[in-house]
Amino acid sequence: MKQAAETLNVSISPHLHSGRTSRSIMLDVVIALIPAMAASGIIFGFRAILLIGVTTVSCVVSEYAFRKIIKRSQSINDLTAVVTGILLALNLPVTLPFWMAALGGGIAIIIVKQFFGGVGQNFVNPAITARIVLLMSFASQMNVWKEPFYYLSESTDIVSSATYFANAAEGNLPSLTDMFLGVRTGSLGETCAVALLLGGFYLIFRGVITPLIPACFIGTVAVLSLILGGDPLYQVLSGGLLLGAIFMATDYTTSPINRKGKIIFAIGCGVITVLIRFYASLPEGVSYAILLMNILVPHIETLTIPRAFGEKRRDINETVK
Repeated sequence: MKQAAETLNVSISPHLHSGRTSRSIMLDVVIALIPAMAASGIIFGFRAILLIGVTTVSCVVSEYAFRKIIKRSQSINDLTAVVTGILLALNLPVTLPFWMAALGGGIAIIIVKQFFGGVGQNFVNPAITARIVLLMSFASQMNVWKEPFYYLSESTDIVSSATYFANAAEGNLPSLTDMFLGVRTGSLGETCAVALLLGGFYLIFRGVITPLIPACFIGTVAVLSLILGGDPLYQVLSGGLLLGAIFMATDYTTSPINRKGKIIFAIGCGVITVLIRFYASLPEGVSYAILLMNILVPHIETLTIPRAFGEKRRDINETVK
């Protein structure tokens, strides 16, 4: 008995390991993003693939260099920097200069992620925050769009617009089929809905995410759009809603961990997105909605702490006394 007590290891929870590592989870996310990356290459040409490469390399190099400078163990092998780089690129227009894209990668990794302690410590999504910083810093370059399959034509005309939302104001809308397949202007990864849905189904199948946040986020946007007189299908397929709901709102670090918290978080994202789309001067609200709700996550989790296993529910009269 004495010998057993001496060899007993005591550690903090959790005591069960699922067998998944950060690297294996991030690898699944990269695989899930392959359809969106392939679609961006088909729709916007080889420059789209180059842009993805630039942001990904920028993120990985920034993480390696920063951790080298502060003399911390390297973390690039967990693939979180790779995922951040890909997601950032998918939120950018194909026309964006490469140096701006690389700058965005450095901002995402160094300022948003590493300044707060590295993986698992950042309180907002790095890719979304970097996109917003680029949007505020280089507004004109971030709002220049190429027509789909422009590279197949001799013409190099550039369309400067707010994509679907500007066209909606003029009554010039693509068909729902074109919206679903991605034959429209927009950021690299937001146009092709079928590619994003394929990636989402893969993540759900692999158990990386649950459908709760995407379903509540997308459902809220659809219902409120219908109430406010918009077309729910166009609202769901337009902008970066599917990209944000499936791949960024579900980020482990910046979203609630319990069921009730996830629902509140997702509905909040949906409400803010619709308010910005319908009433603000901004053409799109997904990035800002997720960023604002990321900031509120600690408060949401505090308010939705589940009852501990075995804990009895307090009687109201007892609480009053």
